[in-house]
Amino acid sequence: MRIGTQISYAGGFAESVADVVELEKAGLDIVSVPEAYSFDAVSQLGYLAARTERVELASGILQIYTRTPTLTAMTAAGLDFVSGGRFSLGIGASGPRVIEGFHGVKYDAPLGRTREIVQICRQVWRRERVQHDGRYYQIPLPAEKGTGLGKPLKLINHPVRERIPIVLASLGPKNVAMTAEIAEGWEPIFFYPEKAADVWGTSLAEGKAKRDPSLGELDVVVGAPLAIGEDVGHMIDWIRPMVALYVGGMGARGKNFYNELACRYGYEAEAKKIQDLYLDGKKDEAAAAVPAELLESISLIGPAGHVKERLAAYAEAGVTTLQVTLLEPGLERRVQRISQLRELLG
Repeated sequence: MRIGTQISYAGGFAESVADVVELEKAGLDIVSVPEAYSFDAVSQLGYLAARTERVELASGILQIYTRTPTLTAMTAAGLDFVSGGRFSLGIGASGPRVIEGFHGVKYDAPLGRTREIVQICRQVWRRERVQHDGRYYQIPLPAEKGTGLGKPLKLINHPVRERIPIVLASLGPKNVAMTAEIAEGWEPIFFYPEKAADVWGTSLAEGKAKRDPSLGELDVVVGAPLAIGEDVGHMIDWIRPMVALYVGGMGARGKNFYNELACRYGYEAEAKKIQDLYLDGKKDEAAAAVPAELLESISLIGPAGHVKERLAAYAEAGVTTLQVTLLEPGLERRVQRISQLRELLG
């Protein structure tokens, strides 16, 4: 199991990168940079590439709506070049709140768009003259939709790799099935190991049955807050506001993918209460309503023995890359935790 971490988009980026340089020495395998409605992830990934030597880099995630498919492919090829072949392209649909509310772009057809984007990216990386006649993207643009002067072009530069790994962030049954069919990696959120098979097993099996063997095994990339010790139990409450934000506030009633996931885990009543409180502006009460069992199951917080048991559960559920959020402050302790995690994984 690979060990990774994610850099926060909330601030302190230069300090976080300095930490990554030291974490790389301790055995960190991969670091990802998110992109919400914050600074873009691409410039920060370029900075990371220049400051690191071995650790793999990933976008976690670039949303699919505001970059053209070919620009997404160009960007990934550029990041793979400056990092010496260490980049993975993480993409996902995000949600209407961000896409329509911040970018002013219609949120529609996430599955169909994603499938076409993956196809186009791989054409670009193979340096083919890009031609795509899909439902959502037509390249070159048909004459009746533009000037008629567009011609098929291929990428000028030679990419480091013609197959840059693509990781899709997906939650819904159809989206997860598509991910298992066409992507190198799958990145779910709030991964509950003991319930993962019930929620996603059928979809994963459906997608893998159609999977091209050249893609290799599906890399299951899972995030989890991490703190190890006898005195860290209280840190479980630190993740309450984040879970409440997603389950309660990331979308409207009836259109919140994270709320739906909580329901699929068996927390229907709790999910409704969290959402009602959050959308009524009672964020602290919404956070308090997040079930302790859910928080404990999606995190790695507690004594070393407990964390080791949870790691075994993640491994049993098929996790191959563990992206940890290091909750304990101080670089020395964070370095220790990466080394300790490596030991616990054996």
